[in-house]
Amino acid sequence: MSTPPAPPRAALLLLSYLAFVSLGLPDGLLGVSWPSIRGDFDVPTEAVGWVLTAGTVGYLTSSVLAGFTLARVGVGALLAGSTLLASLALTGYSVSPVLAVLVGCALLLGLGSGAVDSGLNAYAAGAFGPRHMNWLHAFFGLGVAIGPLIMTGVLSAGLAWRWGYGIVAAAQLVLAAAFALTVRAWQRGVPAGTEAGDAIQAGSAVTDAGPASTLRVPVRDTLRLPAVWSGTLAFVLYVAIEVSAGLWAFLLLTEGRGLSAALAGGCVSAYWGSLFVGRVVQGLVAERLGAGLVLRVSLAGMAVGAALIAVPGPALLAVLGLVVVGFAAAPVFPLLTLTTAERVGAAHADRAIGLQIGAAGVGAALVPAGLGVLIGNTTVQVLGSALLVLALALIALYEWGARRPTGRPTGQPAPTQPGGEGQPASGPVRPVVEGR
Repeated sequence: MSTPPAPPRAALLLLSYLAFVSLGLPDGLLGVSWPSIRGDFDVPTEAVGWVLTAGTVGYLTSSVLAGFTLARVGVGALLAGSTLLASLALTGYSVSPVLAVLVGCALLLGLGSGAVDSGLNAYAAGAFGPRHMNWLHAFFGLGVAIGPLIMTGVLSAGLAWRWGYGIVAAAQLVLAAAFALTVRAWQRGVPAGTEAGDAIQAGSAVTDAGPASTLRVPVRDTLRLPAVWSGTLAFVLYVAIEVSAGLWAFLLLTEGRGLSAALAGGCVSAYWGSLFVGRVVQGLVAERLGAGLVLRVSLAGMAVGAALIAVPGPALLAVLGLVVVGFAAAPVFPLLTLTTAERVGAAHADRAIGLQIGAAGVGAALVPAGLGVLIGNTTVQVLGSALLVLALALIALYEWGARRPTGRPTGQPAPTQPGGEGQPASGPVRPVVEGR
């Protein structure tokens, strides 16, 4: 039996938390700032699709490449360079004279954010258990919740929306410097049993985490696994719901339900805040009840929340629906990221996570952009119905995946139990569903 790895180093864990906060900040800014941006640039509501699409192209490209090249680049260097790129992109947002320049900056921001997201998720999936994994993603929710508050505060003070992006750009620059100063520490902290960890520790039969437990396999073997592709589709649907609700909630509450801009901005923050609180609470619950039960309850809760948003009524009903969606959605992304190695095998995990994060970027841009077109040609009231359809489709995909046997390529070792911090399973490993 291999020796369990040491708990994550406090400094790296803290930086991981801050990095997830930084990932969420730009997402939270756009929903509140877009009405001001479209006014300054004199563009229609659906023009946000250009911004989201450009960000998705960059995000998808860098997240997938990061998953496939993490072992060669190194976690620390990847995080430092990508965070610096994100800071430069956000600075570009703050000085963009026309929409075309802002769209170009969105592409750069996607390149930086995708690499950070993929690299950190791949690292955390091997180094942290369910509690820390949920809490890391909770800090993403905290970042997205802070974003609307920053932009609302900027606008309420009579400043231009550009100041909000400038503030976040400065914070990203500080984080990039912290990553640059800890590059060596990240390399030492890469967990064995991942492609990156095994590459770093090549030539040593036994490491601090025990014998190398994975086989290096060709890329084409990863791409042939059905579990990889069913997982990517699930990420598209889940993130489409999460981002669409946050992006268009401000417009729904102001133009559709009659709230003031300041109050609507606070309600959007409450939505993202419920995502944060849900991940903090359910990080503990998932360790006790198991991923399967938590995921089923969460998916049902997302559908209930979407139905509340869809029902015509006072603004309070829509706000309640948003909070329910946020709290219910909280554990879905981190739990399935955490259990990726169980579904596809440890040798494929870094690559699969890169593909999943890339798919999440597609869901974060294409579907919300499509909803923007729909809203622009109909009414913002259609948001709730669209979220409900997506939530029901996600439940159907999850249940379809739950009825499929969990497979593993021949010659690949049995996975460890989630939450065991790398320890071997003490009993049979439960099948993990291939979907959200």
